[in-house]
Amino acid sequence: MTQITVLYSKIHRATVTDAQLHYEGSLTIDRHLMELAGLAEYQQIDVYNITNGERFTTYAIVGEAHTGIIQVNGAAAHRARTGDLIIIASYAQIPQVEAKTWKPKLVFVDRDTNKPTDNKPAMLPV
Repeated sequence: MTQITVLYSKIHRATVTDAQLHYEGSLTIDRHLMELAGLAEYQQIDVYNITNGERFTTYAIVGEAHTGIIQVNGAAAHRARTGDLIIIASYAQIPQVEAKTWKPKLVFVDRDTNKPTDNKPAMLPV
């Protein structure tokens, strides 16, 4: 059976709350946001920086729940700064026949607080 890679989940337009260059590399994410997106600690993720166009792969580490923390750590701190808007994406392998009905977990957040919102953002300026 043919498997394909699909978007599993994303946290859309999160604001980077901190960037720590001298820290073990990873992305610290609010535990509540991770749960909503179905992310596991140490899971591989891709980060797409809306502000500057950078893209990088790293892994998720759990941050304190309900704080809105999105902290870029280690070498990735060269690719995202405090205040940048980012998309955090994870992927999964599924049978190709399931792709027609596949729906990823989409988590939209408030730009100022990174708190989950039901409001899907329109095309907004950076």
